[in-house]
Amino acid sequence: MTEQHVVLEGSKRPAMADATRVADADAQAPVSVTVTLRGKVVTDDQIPDERREDAEKTKAVLERYGLTVDEVRLQPGSVVASGPVTAMNAAFQTDLGIYRSAEQGEIRGREGELKIPSELAGVVTGVFGLDERRVARRAAAQGMGTGFHGSFTPADLERQYNFPNGQGEGQKIGIAEFPGGYFGDDLRAFCDGHKLPTPQVNVVSLGYNPPRNLQALQQLPPRQMNDAAAGTPEVMMDVQIVAGLCPAAQISVYFAPWTQKGWIDLLDQVIADKPVCLSLSWGLPEDHPAWALLGRTEIDKRLEGAAKLGITVCVASGDDGSGDEIPDGRSHVDFPSASAFVLGVGGTMINATGQEVAWWDAPGHRLLDTGGGGASGGGVSVFTQRPDWQKQVRVDSLNPGAIKGRVVPDVAALAGEPLYDLTLLGKPSPNGGTSAAAPVWASLIARVNAALPTDKQQRFLTPLLYKNGSNGQPLAQTVCRDISVGHDNGSHPPAVGYPVKAGYDAVTGWGVPDGVALLKGLQSA
Repeated sequence: MTEQHVVLEGSKRPAMADATRVADADAQAPVSVTVTLRGKVVTDDQIPDERREDAEKTKAVLERYGLTVDEVRLQPGSVVASGPVTAMNAAFQTDLGIYRSAEQGEIRGREGELKIPSELAGVVTGVFGLDERRVARRAAAQGMGTGFHGSFTPADLERQYNFPNGQGEGQKIGIAEFPGGYFGDDLRAFCDGHKLPTPQVNVVSLGYNPPRNLQALQQLPPRQMNDAAAGTPEVMMDVQIVAGLCPAAQISVYFAPWTQKGWIDLLDQVIADKPVCLSLSWGLPEDHPAWALLGRTEIDKRLEGAAKLGITVCVASGDDGSGDEIPDGRSHVDFPSASAFVLGVGGTMINATGQEVAWWDAPGHRLLDTGGGGASGGGVSVFTQRPDWQKQVRVDSLNPGAIKGRVVPDVAALAGEPLYDLTLLGKPSPNGGTSAAAPVWASLIARVNAALPTDKQQRFLTPLLYKNGSNGQPLAQTVCRDISVGHDNGSHPPAVGYPVKAGYDAVTGWGVPDGVALLKGLQSA
């Protein structure tokens, strides 16, 4: 086929830093891609004719190359197609190869730019799924509560953050996950141990099927088994925190591969399901080379659509302070917590005197070989301009010459000591990190939403927190308890960090929630 192709701007991907190309991809090996279309997510019931026409044109062109169109998602604007490597190479003018990576083993990948058939220029905005490199990292770290070794139980969290009454009745809560296992027996043991009903949890597999017990996990190939074993404690932490605080809610756990395609497929499904909130404890530095520009753009477009649908996506700000695991002496923020269409959630801890302070555990980033260390991620985006609703925030980037970008986080909750009371493989397994703070906020939003009048429900929370109320002060100052004490979020290296101060800061945002005050504030906001 000799059709003319044009460069797909923003599709360039560099060689993987830790990987070597060892072979061409098998010409007949199957590949699935998600092709994204121009235009924003449709947030009403009227699908524009242009969207339908774009989808039909894209389907026809892809089929000419021997690809099969498996699904068309008109609301977000996505077309899912599958076919052999040889057809993908021809359709998108690439050269798929097998790369050996220290982290991921052997995976399919590509380098350079993609090209698309010229008649799809201006119609197709991205092609995802050709490259399997990882673009998701968990924000997770390894008392004063009443649980095991003083860790916080659901009842402790309700008291600490003054949750309103209820159990999340009638609410839909989403939890985003990448590789890991889902062990229903542990959830039942956790709920029984805390004398709570076990909620109904809907596991949604979007290209990744989680093992459901230890035996199934151990039967996976070694690389997949290691990934699932590492992810399972984090999955079960998310689910148990939400289940403990909202046992009457409808909980959906979305599992996808940790590729750019996985992100987009997951968010497409969340948009279709329209929960009141989504807890998301994964991310990667916004300027990490694993991201393609189009990847961040298409993810952000879907987050914008979710926000317009009233879905508050609660995203962990990261557990590695201002360095965000890039030891180059500069400050970095995690994406998608740096998106303007999410609620960025930082971390706190309870000190020896019982005071809640900013989370910082030396050296301010995770010690991956020991499970120690960590600090609340936060800072100023180098890509996302500061949204209008955040204009009053007085935080400048620590990076010389940087833009006046979006500041992260917006709020915070417990991340460090004394950790959360959790169950894994039938045994107590305290855990924490900003990964735990995000589902706390998601649970609170669901509890509050259940108690709000109908006309005040299902609203994207973040801009409302910054909006001035009748007292002339931002709502957040009324509904959050300020965290003005604690170490800065510098990670060593780099040594530089944002300070903790009275009022808003780039470590704990506006502070931790007062749930009853949040309910009252949103009734009039």
